[in-house]
Amino acid sequence: MEALQETELLTRTTRKKIKESPFPVRQNKSRSARPRSSSRKMISYKEAGVNVHANTRWVAAIATAMKSTYDGRVYDRRHGGFAGLFQLNPVPKARAGYRNPMLIGCSDGVGTKVLLAIQMNRLDTIGIDLVAMNVNDLITCGGEPLFFLDYLAVNRLDPARLLSIIEGIAAGCREAGCALLGGETAEMPDLYALNHIDLAGFAVGVVEKTRMVDGSSVRPGDVVLGLPSSGVHSNGYTLVRRLIEKRRCRLDRRYDGLDGPLGEVLLRPTRIYVRAVRAALEAFPRRKAVVGMAHITGGGLKENIARVLPPDCDAVLQSKAWMRPPIFNFLQSLGTTNTEMVKVFNLGIGFVLIVRPRCAAGILKVLKEVGEAPLEIGRIAPGRQSVRLV
Repeated sequence: MEALQETELLTRTTRKKIKESPFPVRQNKSRSARPRSSSRKMISYKEAGVNVHANTRWVAAIATAMKSTYDGRVYDRRHGGFAGLFQLNPVPKARAGYRNPMLIGCSDGVGTKVLLAIQMNRLDTIGIDLVAMNVNDLITCGGEPLFFLDYLAVNRLDPARLLSIIEGIAAGCREAGCALLGGETAEMPDLYALNHIDLAGFAVGVVEKTRMVDGSSVRPGDVVLGLPSSGVHSNGYTLVRRLIEKRRCRLDRRYDGLDGPLGEVLLRPTRIYVRAVRAALEAFPRRKAVVGMAHITGGGLKENIARVLPPDCDAVLQSKAWMRPPIFNFLQSLGTTNTEMVKVFNLGIGFVLIVRPRCAAGILKVLKEVGEAPLEIGRIAPGRQSVRLV
């Protein structure tokens, strides 16, 4: 919850920026599809549903949040720029440079978890979710996130209401060690219902070519390690919402087995695994100890781990090696099958590393030293690129 707590540090300062001058990087290309009136009365953009003045206050308000993610590699001395600039090889006192760099790019969103956040009128966690869903995908290649871009689409631009989303994105970027380099805010009253929003994110990273992790060298005998999730993360919320609506569950009620009100448990942000993965990779700089990684998102453990297996290997997971968080047992009790649960949710394991047997103990130790609670959850066996839970 470190990233979530950090958002509170920016709130007071950033909200004062709403009335200040605009920040140069983030642009708002507002759009409206309303037809031209047949009367002679002149119609303004604001009357059509788009408030340009609110955008001026908005870009000023988010400046502090964005700058809190910068290091020496971000070039932020321009005025009125239309894009952000980032140095790949850093300036002195920053990170080491790259000899043969390969860039990594990915894009993802938060999905219908946004609807739950709107229903609860709590938008501070979904910004962290947005960063996590992207950077956790990016690091499976063995690289580091460099910078992040966001796209926020709204019915109406309300800076005071939406500021917590950007603060959450900034907190996620700080935790992931990447810069919030820019983004886009689109006010589209004809496309989105009142108070509705949508989020998308884009992450760019880099990996030294010789240190890239792609799963091609996974072989029988390798050890499968799992890192715990914080709960449902950001997948399967269409099913989650259907289940709680069907059973008329109250989001403000604390049900048996849960450690908080249902809505609060469901809105817990996706964990960011960048620090843990970087520590595991750097623990063995002269040899490849980590040979495969998977971010457990939609498709659950089976589909996501299978994506990094060679055609002649299976992953055999011990289902009793970890305990499912209570939220998953609660959701299943509302009316779905265990087969569906395995197919949709992470069930308590948010990220997986496949490591050489001789390095497993060392990597487990390193992961614990950075605050993780890693578990040995399985082994690689001869097979046909499938995942078996036994």
